[in-house]
Amino acid sequence: MLSLVIPVYNEENIIENTIISVVEFMNHNFGENCEAIFVNDGSRDNSVQIAEKIIKLNDIKNNIKIISYEKNRGKGYAVRTGIKSASGDIIFFTDCDLAYGLEIIREGYEIFNREENRQAGILIGSRRKHKEGYASYTLLRKVMSVTFFAVLRTVGGIRQTTDSQSGIKGFRREAAKKIFDLCEDDGWSFDYEVLLLAQKLGLKIIEMPARIINHGKSRINPVRDGLKMFRAVSVIKKSVNNKFK
Repeated sequence: MLSLVIPVYNEENIIENTIISVVEFMNHNFGENCEAIFVNDGSRDNSVQIAEKIIKLNDIKNNIKIISYEKNRGKGYAVRTGIKSASGDIIFFTDCDLAYGLEIIREGYEIFNREENRQAGILIGSRRKHKEGYASYTLLRKVMSVTFFAVLRTVGGIRQTTDSQSGIKGFRREAAKKIFDLCEDDGWSFDYEVLLLAQKLGLKIIEMPARIINHGKSRINPVRDGLKMFRAVSVIKKSVNNKFK
């Protein structure tokens, strides 16, 4: 069974199209052997009301659910909440704007099920592995992304991947449980914590090429949020190391 987790924060302009696209895609590719979990991360707009209306109007009762809480906690918290409630043997998460599209979910599911990847616990969509992975990025965002990843490799200790912050990642259920039971970061730096924990747990990480095909408006400020993530690296690394003493 496949689970797809999608964090939602103030997405009233796109949530209707996202739900319809996800439901059609999942039904066509996986039938009843799937579920979609939308996690409302304390949205202050009408995201939840619109989502519930669309589900009711289209008589979508099976394989889709909304988890909601009042206070905005951050993307890391939303993803963690969704993954912990997932029932699938394989669990993916992606953003509400479906930046990487949905076909990559099917491709990732098939890659996970190849014989040579049976021991893999995590699958990451890597922009570095795709010739057009950074095609839509401004020069500043590309430089910040490359610089941040260089820091994660040299200072943060990331070894098994070429793209830590990609917004498309998949997990086998057993791996997800081990990792997210230990995760604590609620913000944008949770991806780094996930990968560092995976390495400490000895989980095998594989990659697939990924590129952004839906160019929604990014909420990330490359400079401000980049500096926050740089500062978070040492804190997360120390916390993870303490867990494995």
